[in-house]
Amino acid sequence: MKLLLQRVSQASVSVDGQEIGRIGRGILALVGIERDDTEAQISKLTERMLNYRLFADADGKTNLSVRDISGGVLLVSQFTLAADTRRGLRPGFSLAAAPALAESLYQRMLAQLCCETTVQISSGRFAADMQVSLINDGPVTFLLEG
Repeated sequence: MKLLLQRVSQASVSVDGQEIGRIGRGILALVGIERDDTEAQISKLTERMLNYRLFADADGKTNLSVRDISGGVLLVSQFTLAADTRRGLRPGFSLAAAPALAESLYQRMLAQLCCETTVQISSGRFAADMQVSLINDGPVTFLLEG
């Protein structure tokens, strides 16, 4: 599983011209689910994302998590993160989870996030053609794998 975290001052996602999700300051989290991923990995990476230090404290040190700042998380499934790009000029998707498994694990991550009380949660729509807009703050981007 790959979870690409981008620190944003705002982000939104639209489908067919309709905005379906928006956050202010927080994390745009793009998730790519691979064929061998499990619910245990979802739980571990979700907790890691919520506690990952992406935001500056009063001294300008990157010591605060999205929980610490009561920020937002916009979760968007991104199949292409599971691509095998090690060779050639065309990505391979043999490492990606089958759609049914990927959607189940994506929904599990979203459900775990929705239990949060201090973080605003928003999401894209699984397998939809989405338009994602963001203002990357920094830019600050990290790839978590697990």
